[in-house]
Amino acid sequence: MKHFALILLILFAFACKQDAKINMLETGTYRALLKVNNTEDLPFNFEVVSENKLNIFNAEEVIEVDDITYKNDSVYIKMPVFEGYLVAKIENNKLTGSFVKAGLNRVMVFSAEKNANRFNTSEKAKHDVSGHWETVFSPDSEEDTYIAKGIFSQKGNVVTGTFRTTTGDYRYLEGVLDGEELKLSTFDGAHAFLFIATVTDSSMVGTFFSGNHFQEPFIAKRNDTYELPDAHSLTFLKEGYDKVEFSFPDENKTMVSLKDAPFKDKVVLVQIMGTWCPNCLDESKFYSEFYKNNKNKDIEIIALAFEYVKTKESAFNNIRRLKNKTGITYPVLLAQYGSSSKVKAQEKLPMLNHVLSYPTTIFIDKKGAVRKIHTGFNGPATGDKYVAFKEAFEVFVNELLSE
Repeated sequence: MKHFALILLILFAFACKQDAKINMLETGTYRALLKVNNTEDLPFNFEVVSENKLNIFNAEEVIEVDDITYKNDSVYIKMPVFEGYLVAKIENNKLTGSFVKAGLNRVMVFSAEKNANRFNTSEKAKHDVSGHWETVFSPDSEEDTYIAKGIFSQKGNVVTGTFRTTTGDYRYLEGVLDGEELKLSTFDGAHAFLFIATVTDSSMVGTFFSGNHFQEPFIAKRNDTYELPDAHSLTFLKEGYDKVEFSFPDENKTMVSLKDAPFKDKVVLVQIMGTWCPNCLDESKFYSEFYKNNKNKDIEIIALAFEYVKTKESAFNNIRRLKNKTGITYPVLLAQYGSSSKVKAQEKLPMLNHVLSYPTTIFIDKKGAVRKIHTGFNGPATGDKYVAFKEAFEVFVNELLSE
């Protein structure tokens, strides 16, 4: 904590030189690097459109960033929705500084310069990783091991895709196969993920880095018929419970519960989420659009936010920011702040066997009965799986509405 505070103090002092020249971002495509450890950097690309706007690229994803400010000799690039920001000094079209997530006391060394390449390659790809991969993370740990499904597409050296887990996907990954070395990364202001693996025609052995604070091994084998467990079988009501009950405040400090009049005789979706969670953001965008298109029907959505920021005020500020950025018009209640612990979340919702994932959605029919609980979210990075999810979602919701 003292180390983190010292870094922020140095950054602040560095940015507050009163006589420093103010340099602006120049238009063009940049290659950014986040320092993962002494030997590995996490690259991503962004394009500066103007002094106050840039786009970050992860495969098909384009993240528009328009909260850019300048102070003395530094630029502050605030990511949309998430609390993370980049602060850097600009000299000769090069940026040097940090990626900061203050709520988690995390700082990564950041640099960028004009370059269109995400990863550099030295040789042609020796294999084609296109297809599906049965994956295990932390395979030698009884406590931390979990399964996933790798879904990849390759053209020449370039590889895109994602890993799906039982709790959500790792969103848009982009990288290369350099000879037999697979390198994939993504950066969205919340996630800073890097995957490096040695590949054969049928296997992968590698390491997953999350920022500069966590890493774990993974193994994978090619298996185009592999499927993860049913997302509706993982979370359920405990014996002795027949409904979901809660009462949490909205941003106006009004306590909201399922007993309130707006939810009576309605189909209700209860979304367990956090404003810091990229999979939750993907789901919130989908729900927001669905809610707007179906406001004339007997359906309501309530989001329960579990926030890691230290104060209630900060948590509500993040909720307002999420709603403004995504156009959410349904209630987002503050269920917890100071921790995003799933164990503590389950204590707030004792009728559930556990809270396994942010996000999780509880489907409640017009009589108040829980009909289904969906763990995780297959976002747009999962391609066909996302399309299938949307179709199945609408079919099931329409069934509940017709009852």
